Amino acid sequence: MKPLSFRTLETPSAPSDESIGESTEATPAQKADFSDKLGQAIAKVDAMQVDADQHAQRLGAGEGNLHETMLALEKADVAMRVAMKVRNKILDAYNEVMRMPV
Repeated sequence: MKPLSFRTLETPSAPSDESIGESTEATPAQKADFSDKLGQAIAKVDAMQVDADQHAQRLGAGEGNLHETMLALEKADVAMRVAMKVRNKILDAYNEVMRMPV
């Protein structure tokens, strides 16, 4: 699987006659890959939150730098907002699939 980038996006082609009957389910390796990527992203958000908390504690003790603390807090805030938006999109997609008639 090649990495996805805006510069390398290709227009999807119509399915060929041979691929119409094929299963479109993800392989176990692809499922694990998505799970790993999601876990890594959550770990990064958590690390940013911990770093921001440590900066705030140091600033509260009179040892930290206000500029670095504010940057850490903003990075953590933006990361959490993005994570929440991704979570909401995933839940919306799940609910949409659940509403599909079988």
